[in-house]
This record gives sequence, structure tokens and C-alpha cells, in this order.
Amino acid sequence: MSGAAPTKRILKTTVAAAAAGAVVLAPLSPLAQEAARSRDPLSIGIGQNAEFTRVEFGGVIGVRSRVSRQGDKVVVRLGTTAAPDVSRLKVDPPAGVKSVETRAARAGGTDLIITLEEGADARSGVADGAVWLNLYAPGKAPQGGDAAKPTTTDAVVPVKAESSADKTVLTFQWSTPVGAAVFRRGDAVWIVFDTAARMDMTGAKQLGPAKDARWAAGPGYTAMRISAPDGMGVAAQGQGGTWTVTLGGTAPAASGVEVGRADDGAATLVARMAGATKAIWLTDPLVGDRFAAVTALAPGKGYGGGRRTVDLTLIPTAQGMAVETGADDLRIEAAGDLVTLSRPRGLTLSAPSAGLETGDHAADAPKRAAYPAMIDEAWAATGEAGFSDRYRRLQDAAGLETIAAADDPRAPIEARMALARFLVGSGLNYEAIGVLNALIAKAPNLQGEPEVRGLRGVARVGVGRLEEAQVDFAGAALANDPATKVWQGYIASEQGDWEGARRSFAAGASVIDDFPPAWRARFGAAHALAAIETGDLAAAQQLLAYSFSQKAPATDQLTARLVQARLFDLQGDKNRALAVYKAVARAPLDGIATPAKLGAIGLEMDKGALSPDQAAQQLEQLKWRWRGDGTELAVIRKLADIYLKQGRYREALGALRGAGKRLSGIPGATEIQADQSNAFRALFLEGAADGLQPVQALALFYDFRELTPIGADGDEMVRRLSRRLIDVDLLDQAAELLQHQVDERLDGVAKAQVATNLATVYLMDRQPEKALQAIWGSRTTLLPAAMNSERRALEARGLMDLGRFDHALEVLDRDQSNPAREVRADIFWKQQKWAEAAPIYEARLGDRYKTAGTALTPGEESWLIRAGVGYSLAGDRAGLQRLSGRYGPFVAGARSAAAIRVALDDNLSGVAGTGDFANLSSQADTFVGWVNSAKQAFRKEADAKAAT
Repeated sequence: MSGAAPTKRILKTTVAAAAAGAVVLAPLSPLAQEAARSRDPLSIGIGQNAEFTRVEFGGVIGVRSRVSRQGDKVVVRLGTTAAPDVSRLKVDPPAGVKSVETRAARAGGTDLIITLEEGADARSGVADGAVWLNLYAPGKAPQGGDAAKPTTTDAVVPVKAESSADKTVLTFQWSTPVGAAVFRRGDAVWIVFDTAARMDMTGAKQLGPAKDARWAAGPGYTAMRISAPDGMGVAAQGQGGTWTVTLGGTAPAASGVEVGRADDGAATLVARMAGATKAIWLTDPLVGDRFAAVTALAPGKGYGGGRRTVDLTLIPTAQGMAVETGADDLRIEAAGDLVTLSRPRGLTLSAPSAGLETGDHAADAPKRAAYPAMIDEAWAATGEAGFSDRYRRLQDAAGLETIAAADDPRAPIEARMALARFLVGSGLNYEAIGVLNALIAKAPNLQGEPEVRGLRGVARVGVGRLEEAQVDFAGAALANDPATKVWQGYIASEQGDWEGARRSFAAGASVIDDFPPAWRARFGAAHALAAIETGDLAAAQQLLAYSFSQKAPATDQLTARLVQARLFDLQGDKNRALAVYKAVARAPLDGIATPAKLGAIGLEMDKGALSPDQAAQQLEQLKWRWRGDGTELAVIRKLADIYLKQGRYREALGALRGAGKRLSGIPGATEIQADQSNAFRALFLEGAADGLQPVQALALFYDFRELTPIGADGDEMVRRLSRRLIDVDLLDQAAELLQHQVDERLDGVAKAQVATNLATVYLMDRQPEKALQAIWGSRTTLLPAAMNSERRALEARGLMDLGRFDHALEVLDRDQSNPAREVRADIFWKQQKWAEAAPIYEARLGDRYKTAGTALTPGEESWLIRAGVGYSLAGDRAGLQRLSGRYGPFVAGARSAAAIRVALDDNLSGVAGTGDFANLSSQADTFVGWVNSAKQAFRKEADAKAAT
């Protein structure tokens, strides 16, 4: 914020906001953050009244803030990598704000992201040396002020002209605020509005020194062309929906539109123009060429300068912007207060350093290399005085230059770049990154300077920040740099993109010999590895020979030897490959010795010199020796493979899981995830876990359940495991698995099917309430008839278990399927309706009496006992005699022979009472038979799935 008192400052910006069309109904409350002063590079002030909350971004960094709208999010791009203090906004969000967060911008800087509630709105602008943002609660935003969505109308707009000998004043009276652009092009003045309407020229017949005026309306715009003598001044003023254009007289200098390069270094131009609405493409009817007008809301603001590039020309304007271009693909986007001009491959612009002053620095300072991303071997030279003296002198010069740049935006950068070159050449990459980041923080547009991006990318590669280096090398400023291609090839090789590595190395082959020897050796080894992985062994051999020919450090030579051992292995020379691996493994450098030992273990296993247990023991030690990159992943994959083949599933999955969580962002992590998924699938979908005890299988599943695949395969895994649990009466655990499927993963028919199984499990576990919830919570239309019948029987059984017999019979209605008949018989039995129950039990036996050679099953014995007892208690001697005659031959071989003999003996019917028969029928519990048949049904379903 400025040094003025907060209240005075906010009043000044309130006036500016009112002039910009914002509605200000009451003075704003004093700013909460009074401590910030103009000396701070970024200050954030917050104030509010009954209508809106005002956030201001001041200071040399804050005034360059950019505000854009992305759906319900307002994004404020701040030109600093340090996180701003927005604690008040986060802890106590203004009305209409859902959340506030900050994130690092991809190309540098910080984005402040304000998510608005539904119906809330925001306005932004620039006033009094600060960028302001007004936040409105739902329903509080002023009408007609949405710059991104100008009102469309077909109304007639009256135009009035007041003319004198030397000037004409035209007034356009719109009913709502509209954006406008006013500018001279050749011998004509153009007035363009962002809304379609008919111009009523009745009051503008006399144009004074100007000539005829012609207008036309198109989709979403209205344009007027007025012939005016060359040299006649043009001015424009606006307030709300009223625009006044003055032709002739002395025109004031236009201001309010600033044009510069994008702060993120992209090859684009960005204009800061408050209230920009849209870009309108027009064709000059006389000249026939195409140009664009960019409209903006009142108050008036114009571009007083002129700018010409290879791709476009910015015309001076009295209001808005005007762009001429010969390119067919020029893109002009107006968003909030920013207008972006770009092309798909970037604009052709001079380097940002071209506009800086030339600095005076030591003649022996490191000079610019031939290419932006090139390392010059001479940069590391220290001279006779040694490293410390060289470093101090370059650092002092860079410090003085930094001080000068604080007050002069055109200050030179040579001394700071010389220091960065020295640090890169000396391998002090962290320090180089710091110097370059500080340079960009002072002047964000230097991200478009090729050498700045190139050197920072090189330094980031040197410290292993490959993703960040990729961002630097992807900048348009380096698109044609062959040295950049070499670095991109090296990064691609490190990341396992072998095809991309070969393409990039080929594109930069002409400059590889210009790098220092150490880097030539590294590039050669990386390119050779890419050639091996793409099957070009001959090229790999030549590239390795090139790498060995360089006078590189021992570390780089050993790295190349590792690649050579891999080549020998693929060529079939296993003994030679093993000898190289063992030789490299003796190096005192764990980063090189570890992959060499891994290669040696693999070859010795193939030859039978190492058993799987011995190899696993060595790999367990090896995985702790070197961590954090692709080598660790390779060790863990090899170890997990051995464990899986030995049936040690928990150890295998545990090893894979540990690597996958920690190393998700490095090459090879995708394969680790695939290995985990495949192992889990083999265990629980393909039957590998069938050899485990059900409890062990359940524990293994729960410990690694995050690997359950989404979709049908994952659902089948759960069902298979639940069936195994049901077999061993782990009903609670089976129900938990199925309940999760029903609640979280399924819908429709699939949900109804699993819910049916779940209800069965609950009934087997004597939990009828939960069984009914499962059935009722999964009702849907268009279920298969067989499933509907099964669900009715289960629902009736649940109601029966709760004693709601009549309701259960209503659910069964006329269903005569076997499950329904069985439940109906049990209901009659519980109601002591013996005459109704006994015939149903007998019917369930069917023609079983015809196969006397086969013993009755436990369930059939239960039905027979209950049928006999029921006929006896009902006094149905004929039924009992029929039953006895048919099933008497089965008594001798029955499990419950004594009970069946008594149940079928009609001589006891007049002697035994109801209590006696109750004790007898307790031996024929149909529930146990139903449970056994349900288990058998689950097994048959599992077998059918396995067969398919």
C-alpha cells in the first residue's frame, strides 16, 4: 500500500472505482492491514462495506498483478515465488467467497485463487498505483458491469452531433453500459461498440470538419466509419452507457492501456486494460484488409503509443485497442483486465534484454556461449588468483548491478548473468538457480530471455529437477536452440522416454561436441541406453565408443560401463556382462555400484549360481543401500517377482506398496503400480489366494484393499472372497465386504444381485432386520424374474424370523417357486397350521420316494419328519399312511432313523401330544437345511464363474 493513510488511500481508489462503473454505496471501512508501505514489493490491503469487500494489491510487484476469471474462480497472478500473506482471507473469507488458496504458477510467480459461491461476483481494475478487486456476495453485484458478458440489445441508439468550424462532438446514448473502441486508421475514424444496435443518425446530419459517417451492425457488435481529414485529433470519453467522441480540436494524450511481454516469458503480448470486453474482427471496406478492435467499458482509456512487430501492429487509440496483422492465426483474448495477443507457435519478439542498458563489467567475466542452453568449458576457469577470488569479484559485480536494478527497470543484467555462467560451469547449480530466480523475481519478463531460461534449465538438470528443467526448455524462446534439444534428449532418457530421447539427441547432434567433455560422455551414455531400449544395438555400440573417448571423470566412465554391460547381456555375451557388472559393483559409489550389483544378481540367478532365497536375501540388503530413484524401483521389482514365485504374497505386495507410495513421480513408478495390480488380481481374481486359509486371505485383502480395481473385476474379487468366508461361517466378515459393495460401488441390477447375496448372509447369521434393509434398499425395476422370486422368498423369510407371519405371506402372494414354497411351509409350521404345512413339505420332496437306493439328504430328512409330524398333529391318517408307505424304505439308511420312524408311525398319533412332536421336530431344523442349501448355491455360482 502507499505511504498515505489507509483511509485517504481507500477514498482515492473508491473514487476511481466509481468512475469505472463500480457501485459504491458507502465509504469503505479502514484497511485492516495498515502496516504495508510503498517500500514493500507486495502489499495486500483489505477493506469492506455493506455492499462488497475490496482487496488491493500494491507495491512494485503488486501493481503488476493480473486478474482473470475462470468459471467460479478469480485468479490473481502475483509476480513473486514467495507465498503472500493471505491469512485473513483464508481464516475469515469475505461474503460470497467459498475458499481462498495459493499455488505456485507453472512459469514462475504465485496464483491467488479465490473461489466464489454460487451467485457471487467480482470486479477488478487499476487505480492509484494499485490493482483492486471487488468481491460481491450473491445478489449484491452491480448490474451491467460484467465486462466479460456485455449486454446484447437490438435497441435503437440515438446519435447526436454538435459541430463547429474546427471540431465535431458525437454523443452515443446507450441504455446500458457497453464497451467501445475509438481510433484513427488512415483517413477514417472508427468507432466500434461491443453490442449490436441500430444507429439513429437523425441528430447527427452535420459533422462539421468530418465527412460522411457510415455504420454497420454484426453479430455482437456495431461499427461506424467516419471519413476525417488526416491530422484531425480524436478523443473519447465515457460514463456508463454514454459515449462522447470528439473529432478535431486538441486531443488529450491517451493513457490507461499498457502493453508488454507476458510475465511468464511466453512469446505473447499482454495489454492491461481495465474493463476489456471482447475482440471484434473487422474488414476495411475501402482497403479490404482485416483488423481487430478490442472494446472496453467506461471510463475512457486508450493506447497512446504505437508498436510494430513482425506479426502485428498496435494502432494508437483514443479508446480501447486496435490491432492490424497479416497473420491468419493471431489470437486476441480479452479476459477481465487483460488482453492477450498470441499465435499458436508464439509471436516473433525480440529478447527482453534488448531493451536493457549495456553494462560495464570485467573483460574476463564469463561470456555468453554460442547457444542459450550451451555450457562453455571456459566458464569454470578461475585464473591465477583461484576460485575464491574469482567468485568474490563476480558476486560483488552482480550485487552492485542488483542494487542499481531496484530503481532502474532498464538496468543491465550482464554481471548477474556472468555470475550465473560461472556457477553453472563450476557445477554450483543450486547457487546458479538462486541467482537466476532472483533475476526473474525482479523482472518477470526475463523468463522470455533465451539464455536465462536455458541456463536455469541446465542448472535444474544438474540438481536432478528434471520436471522443472523441462518447463524451462519448453519455452518458446528456446524453440530453435539445438543445445536445448540435447538437454531434452538427456531428460527424456533419464525419464525412460527412449523414442523421445533419440529424436531430441538427433536434433541437437550438431552441437554436442561443443559441450565440456564430462557432458559429452554423459550424453553419449544416455543416448546409447536409449538406443539399447529401442533395439538399435549397433548404434549403442558406436555411442558408447564415443563416450569412452572423452576425458570424463571416473564417475561418468563407470556409468557408461553399466550401459556397456547391458549391451553385452543383450548381445548374448553373459559372461562378459557379468564380469563388467562385478567390476563396477566394487566402486565406492553407491549410486553406480547398486545397479551393477542388481545386474550381477540377475545374471547369476539365470545361470543357477544363486538360489531364489539367496538372491532375495541380497536384494533385501540392496534395497536399503541406494534409495529414491529408478535403481531402487528396479531392485524392488526384482525382489517382488521372486517373492511372488515363492508364494510369499504379503512380502511381495508390501515391497511394491512401499516403493509405489514414495517414488510415484519417477520413471518406473508406473510399472510398480502395474505389478501391484497384477499381483493382487492374480491373488483374488485368478485363484492364486485359494491356497491360503480364508482368514489369511481376508487379512491379506484388507491390508491391500486399495489395490482393488474399479469396475466388474473388483466386484468379482469381493464376491469370490465373500463366498470363501461364508464356507467357513465367517459371516460377519463376508457381510462387511458385500455391504461395502452395495453402499459404495454398485447400482441398478448389479446392486440388487449383490444385495440379495448380502440379505442371504444376514439371514444365515440370524440378523433379519439387516437382511430386510438390504432387500428394501436395493429395489429397482426390470429385474429378472428368477431374481425377483429369490428376493421375495428372502424378504418373507426375514419377516417370518421377526414373527410377522401374515406380512410374510402377503409378500409371497401366489409365488409357487421352490424357495417361496419352502418359506411358506415354515411360516405355517410356526403358526401351527399343521394341515397347511405338511402337504407343502411333502410336495418339496417331490418324487424322491422313487429313488430308494439313494439316501436322503439332511434337508430332505427334515422335510420328511415335519411332513409326518404335521399329518399326525392334523389327524390326517391317510396322508401319514401315504407318506409312510412311500418313505418307509428310507428309514434304515437315514441319519435320523429313529426320528423318522416315530414321525411315520401312525400308531402314535393318538398317544403322543403336541409337546412330544415338538421335541421330535426340533431334530429336523429346516433352517440348518436352508443354510446348507444357500452355501451350496454360493459354491455353484463360484464354480460357474470360474468355468467361464
